[in-house]
Amino acid sequence: AAIMIILNGVVGLCLLLGGLRHGEQSYMQSGVSAALATLAALSVMTLVLPNHVTSLPGPLYAPAQLAFVGTVALVLYATFVLVQTVRHREYFLPETGSQTTASSIASGAPTNRMTLISGAFLLVAVVLSAKTLAPTVEAAVATVGAPKAVVGVIIAGLVLLPEGVAAVRAARANLLQTSLNLALGSALATIGLTIPVVVALALIFDWNLVLGLNPTNTVLLLLTLLVSTLSLSTGRTTIMQGVLHIVLFAVFLFMLIVP
Repeated sequence: AAIMIILNGVVGLCLLLGGLRHGEQSYMQSGVSAALATLAALSVMTLVLPNHVTSLPGPLYAPAQLAFVGTVALVLYATFVLVQTVRHREYFLPETGSQTTASSIASGAPTNRMTLISGAFLLVAVVLSAKTLAPTVEAAVATVGAPKAVVGVIIAGLVLLPEGVAAVRAARANLLQTSLNLALGSALATIGLTIPVVVALALIFDWNLVLGLNPTNTVLLLLTLLVSTLSLSTGRTTIMQGVLHIVLFAVFLFMLIVP
C-alpha cells in the first residue's frame, strides 16, 4: 500500500499540481533513475518474488531466503543513501544553480546527533500514532462495510502524510527535484529499512512472514513501476504524467474496495 500511495498518489499529485501551476517542470534524470531502479529491485524481491519460490508453499520465503533478501534490501538501501548524500549528491540537486543549492544545503544541515535524535522521536511518534489510530480506523471501516485492507491503506497514508505534504509543497514551488527526492526517498526507506527490521524479527521469533502480494496488487505494482520508469524518463514533466499516476492510484483504491 505504501508504495502505491507514494508512486501514484503522492508523485501523481506533485506532478499534477506542479504542472498546473508551472506548465513544465524539470529534474535531474540521473538521480530519479537511480531511485526508481533501486525501488524496482527492492519491490520485486520483497513483494513479488515470494509468490514464485518453491522452498515453501504460498507467498513465503524459507529462513535462508528471508535472511538473504533482508540483507540484500539493506545493502541496496544503504548504497543508495551513500550515493545520494555523499558520492554523487549532485545527481539529486536541481540542474540550475547546483553549486549554490549544495552550499546552502550544507550550511543549513543538522548535526549527526540532532539527526539521530529527530529520527528516534519521529519513529516513536509514528508508531504510537499508528497504534492509537488503528482501532478507530478499523471501527470506521467496519461501519461503512469496506474491506479490512482499507485500514492498512488509511494508516499508511497517515504515516506518509508529512512527506507527502512536503513533496507537494515543493512541487508547487517549482522544486520538482526536491519533491521527487522526498517522495522516492520515502518509498525506498519504507522497503529498504522496514523489510530488514521485520525480517530480523521474524527470524528471531520464528514468525511466518507473508511478503508476497495477491495477483491483483502484483499486477498493479508492476504496472506502476513500468509507468513510473516511463513517465520519469525524460527529465521533464507536465500534467499528463500527473493525471496518469492519479488514475493508477484511483484504480488501486477501486480494486481494493471492489476486488
